[in-house]
Amino acid sequence: MLILLPPSEKKSTLAGPAIAVYTGVLYQGLGWSTLPKAAQNRGAKAITIISAKYGAISPTTVIRAYKEKIDNAKMRPLVSAPLDKNNAELIIDCRSSTYQSVWRSPVEKTVEIKVFTKVGGVKKTITHMSKKTRGEAVRAILISKTAPKDPRQLTKILKESFTCTLIKGDQSTPWVLEIYI
Repeated sequence: MLILLPPSEKKSTLAGPAIAVYTGVLYQGLGWSTLPKAAQNRGAKAITIISAKYGAISPTTVIRAYKEKIDNAKMRPLVSAPLDKNNAELIIDCRSSTYQSVWRSPVEKTVEIKVFTKVGGVKKTITHMSKKTRGEAVRAILISKTAPKDPRQLTKILKESFTCTLIKGDQSTPWVLEIYI
C-alpha cells in the first residue's frame, strides 16, 4: 500500500522528521506521535509526502520548515522518479488537486479520499475539515489489523470509523472513497 499525503502549510519551526515538521490539521488528525509503534512502522513504509520543496519524501525524512509553493514543472521529476518505481497494490491518495497534478497515479489501483457533508440532503464539499478527516482516515488505516490490498478492503476498514461510499473508477478516473461527516 502507498499512502500519498500533501505537505502542510503550518509547520514546526524546528528541523526534524517530515511527519513532525508538518503540523497542519491533516497531521493533527493523523496524530503520528500517539500512534502505536507498529502503526508508525507501517506508516513509515507506506506514506509518501509530496513536498513543495523536497519532492516525494518519507515521513522519516529530516527536513527544515519552509515557505514555498509547489512548482509543478520543477517537482514533477523529483516526485515521478520514486513513485513510478513503486509497486504497491493499492494507492490511497489524500492529496489536494494541486499536488495530484505533480504525479498522476495509475487509476486502476488508486483510491482518492474525498470528504463531504450533507446539508438538507444535498452533498457539499468541505475544505478545512476534510484535511482533518483525511488524517483521521490514514490513522484508521495504519492502526487496522490488516493492510488493505484493494479499494473494497480499504472501504471495509474505514466503514468501522466513518460513513463512506466507494465509487468505482474507470479507464480514465481513479476509484473515489467518499467520507461523510
